Formats: sequence, structure tokens, C-alpha cells
Amino acid sequence: MQQRKHLGKCFAGSLALVAAFGLQPVQGIQVADGTVYFAQVPQLVGAVTTSKAVGALAPTYRFTISLPADAGVPMQRVTLVQTEGVGTIRFNLPQTAAYVAKNRRLLLPLGNVSQDAQTRAINVSFEPAIAPGTTVTIALRPIRNPQVGGTYLFGVTAYPQGEKAHGQFLGYGRLQFYQQGFLFSPLF
Repeated sequence: MQQRKHLGKCFAGSLALVAAFGLQPVQGIQVADGTVYFAQVPQLVGAVTTSKAVGALAPTYRFTISLPADAGVPMQRVTLVQTEGVGTIRFNLPQTAAYVAKNRRLLLPLGNVSQDAQTRAINVSFEPAIAPGTTVTIALRPIRNPQVGGTYLFGVTAYPQGEKAHGQFLGYGRLQFYQQGFLFSPLF
């Protein structure tokens, strides 16, 4: 009970300091030229596929990103780029969806979902932007899994809200595909 009273006094004291010094809650970082950065970088939690079979039709690839409560600025956009894998995977972009954490029923409204013709980068915009403290899953629908098995990597970059937003590379989502019935054995 004493500890609670002490914590309550500390919290009240912190609020008084915030008011006295005009301190604001954590905000994104904005440099002189207007470029906006996350105060704390989002994390790529993981990437999974609903089917690991080579050539499977209409699987779903899920990329989960956690935006820390102290990110300071909402997340406006995510870019995913296939950087490794034998074949290029084609996507059915109109079927892209996003939802909060693992609750597929709590869909998030998306803005523009597009793919750059040259870089093959998939851009997923959120309207409105994702609030700090939220974990979001982006569900991409390829037309089919690649025809060649192996490891496929997708570079994931998150962008804060702002006109001049600096993207932060979060890492690689790794998906593994297997030939059905194929046994891995050493070659002699």
C-alpha cells in the first residue's frame, strides 16, 4: 500500500514537472529541413505464410509490425520489397488487408496499395495512420507461391506520418517454400 502511495506521488510530481517546464509527451523527431523520424523505431515481429508448398494458389503472407507506444508519431506507410528468392512473386494487391495484432476481424482502413513497376516495392498506406502502441499485421495475397522452393526474403521499411517522412528499415521477413514430396538428400 505504501508503494502505491509513493508511485502516485511520483506520477503527480512528473505531471507537475511536465506542466511547469512545458514538456510534451514523446513526439517524433523533426530535423531542420522538416524530415520526420520515429522517436522509437517500430519492430518487425515476424512473417508467416498460410502455405509453404511451392506453387500453392492464393496463400496469404502476413507481416506483423509493432509500433512502440513511445514512437512519437503514427506510422503512415509500410514498404515491402522481395530481395531474395529464385522467382519474383506476383501479388493480388486489391486483396491486401491489415488488422490490429492477431484479430483478423478488426480490419484497419487502408489508403493506397500499390507496387512500383521497376523496384517491385509494395507500398501499403494507412488511412488514418497507425497510432503508437499498436501492433498491426499486413496480409498480402500473392496469386500463387513461387514455383521454385527455397528462402524468400522481403525487406520491410516503415514510414512515419509527415510530408517528409524518413523510412526506417525494420529487417527482413523470411518465408520458406518447399517442393511437396521432395526429400532433401546429399548429391554424390
